[in-house]
Amino acid sequence: MYLIVGLGNPEKEYFNTFHNVGFMCTDKLAEKSGAEFSKAECKAVTAHMRINGQKVIIAKPVTYMNLSGQAVVELTNKYKIEKGNLIVVYDDVDIPLGNVRIRKNGSAGTHNGMRNIVRLLGTDDFCRIRVGIGKDTPMKLMDYVLSQVTEQDYTLLNPAIEHAATALYEFAHGEPFEQIMQKHNVK
Repeated sequence: MYLIVGLGNPEKEYFNTFHNVGFMCTDKLAEKSGAEFSKAECKAVTAHMRINGQKVIIAKPVTYMNLSGQAVVELTNKYKIEKGNLIVVYDDVDIPLGNVRIRKNGSAGTHNGMRNIVRLLGTDDFCRIRVGIGKDTPMKLMDYVLSQVTEQDYTLLNPAIEHAATALYEFAHGEPFEQIMQKHNVK
């Protein structure tokens, strides 16, 4: 069983913001897979599907970004998800806009949602996909991540979202993680 979690904020006003890139990636994955977010459970909205006989759950926490760990912990406990079968996708201001970084584990960095997940899970030993949103502006960090993505930004962001969604799709199909990293860590 696999759990794929995209991070973001649940309300409409945040839909098109940099901080919702994780949601954008899981939405793209669901679209590619023909899955629908139709179930509310464990402080998340989820889409369930089967791939190669394995159950795959795609989740978007509804707790707001900084409390994302609550949903992740509840889902991993409910479905007894092994750490190697959990992957989280999220925005990263420390990576240039449009770049993708895929790792098997690592620190939460400056991302409060990931900090909460790591703290509540008690480990940083799980897969993650970071989609670069950069920050080439004097704007305060919180204002920047909650700002609307412009059409110009999407020219760099859309290919990154596509790469991330494809990597998630391959993860759900059981492709070796090292191969996924080699193919999709793009600059």
